[in-house]
Amino acid sequence: MSREPKPEPKPVREPKPVRKANRRGAARLAAVQALYQMDIAATPLHEILAQFESHWIGREVEGEQYLPAEESFFRDIVNGVVEGQRKLDPLVDQALESSWPLKRVEAILRSVLRAGAWELDKRRDIPARVVVSEYVDVANAFVDRDETGMVNAVLDEVARRLRAGEFDPAPQG
Repeated sequence: MSREPKPEPKPVREPKPVRKANRRGAARLAAVQALYQMDIAATPLHEILAQFESHWIGREVEGEQYLPAEESFFRDIVNGVVEGQRKLDPLVDQALESSWPLKRVEAILRSVLRAGAWELDKRRDIPARVVVSEYVDVANAFVDRDETGMVNAVLDEVARRLRAGEFDPAPQG
């Protein structure tokens, strides 16, 4: 986990018609990028939201058209992580190995784990397995396969703690 993350990608591009799922995926990716920027550059919340909404999400940047994101979902994730960080960090820490607390995890992975944990905690309308899978995909844009495996394991553990009912085995007939 000591490797530097891959270079920060530009927001997601999508030439096909935009489906709701794609808009949510773009919102997740943008939220992780925003949280990362807040973490490393101490950018204030209101400034980061305005910057992403006015300059990146669904905009043309340097001749490239970027996928529109569900802006309300983007805001919910970023605001939720900022407001709930005191609850989220211990949840993630419990799922990490005791020798590797969240504060030692790379900033981009902290952002992925916090956003995923927030969504698992607050967005019960989205199945836990979908949330975990989506954030593994987001992590894949930034880090190597080993780290995406860690994201999968940690968020799966958080999901099982917060939503055990979604993981109970089916009754045998």
